[in-house]
Amino acid sequence: MFRNILDKGRRLAGLGSLVAALTVAAPAMAQDKETIVFGGSIPLSGVFAFAGIHIHAGLTDYTAWINSEGGINGHPVEYVMEDTAYEVDRSVAAFKKISGSESPATYYGDSTGFMKTIASELNSQGDTLMSGASFATALTDNEQYPYQFIPGPNYSQMFGIILEYIASQGESGDMPTVAFVYSDTEFGKDPIENGKARAAELGIEVVEDIVTKPGSVDVSAEILKLRRVRPDYVVFHGYVLSPINEFMVQMRQMGLDTEFMGTFWSSDKLIIDKMGADADGYMGVMPYNYYDSEESGPMLDALRAQAEKSDPDAGYRPTGYMQAWFNAMVWTEVIKRTLDADKELTADNMAEALASIEDWDTGGIIGIPVTVRDMSFPVGRIWRVNAEEGRYEPVSDWIHLD
Repeated sequence: MFRNILDKGRRLAGLGSLVAALTVAAPAMAQDKETIVFGGSIPLSGVFAFAGIHIHAGLTDYTAWINSEGGINGHPVEYVMEDTAYEVDRSVAAFKKISGSESPATYYGDSTGFMKTIASELNSQGDTLMSGASFATALTDNEQYPYQFIPGPNYSQMFGIILEYIASQGESGDMPTVAFVYSDTEFGKDPIENGKARAAELGIEVVEDIVTKPGSVDVSAEILKLRRVRPDYVVFHGYVLSPINEFMVQMRQMGLDTEFMGTFWSSDKLIIDKMGADADGYMGVMPYNYYDSEESGPMLDALRAQAEKSDPDAGYRPTGYMQAWFNAMVWTEVIKRTLDADKELTADNMAEALASIEDWDTGGIIGIPVTVRDMSFPVGRIWRVNAEEGRYEPVSDWIHLD
């Protein structure tokens, strides 16, 4: 399957020295039909490798699965990627190389920075549809980024889902209060102003707005600010773990009964693994069912079966794996709709097919039928950590924003 073969252990860990280019080749079946290429700039090394290795595994496994199902309308699928180390320049170089040699119909971008940087070239080429790791609100600007989409809710929509949940926990005339805590990065600042506007619409008071450096930093002064205003909820954004753990532990030590919530990239099992019992009660918004959830469905069951087949010893698959699988699911649906309409696989035609997705049943990956809005899937559910069980459990229904 691989043009450059990796053993199973290297596939999921220790990939810092990985050879840059990997390919999951199309099978021998259906060779009378042209191969469809999924391309990708994937961070198998560097600071985002903790997610990149699972993104790669999800795309690899999906490609194997769709080919086992006969490909896309009989077309075999090939996944071609390069390691980018989560560096924009390397991601751009990977895109140029893969686009020049493979003509991918779809492409996975590893970061907001890359997806913004490559937009002009992507638009001028007009033959590739892109999605990826980013949920940036800016990428749903269809005029500036007509050939890019978000494989879930964008960050502003995630805040909207969180705030709708918070509003549902209050009573008329006694709405909960909230504080926003976010990193001093483009990622961190992305949903804040839209979040404040939505909170006002829902009658939720934002009692504090705190910005910190990303990562492990001293947040004692910020925690004192939160102790003074005693918010019912703190919503974190722009982090993976730290300093979320510091806020939670210290605020609880002060006797505050605040509840803590976060967005996609800070709502995986990492927070449970690192915090243990202290993670109990933390809540996150997630557009997909967790791998170890009690939910089921034909596609979710197929995902689990393929994951087990690919690596029986890997166990739980993180949210990056689920997100990558869903990206490829959307690519497949878009390509299928385009081919069924007897149209060429151009970016315009695929973007049109994407926009036509309405009440789409994802087979259990997402728990309700989904509809594309502004190049995104504005749906999610609130999940709470059960530290004793070591997993997230749903505490809300699925919320699909209009």
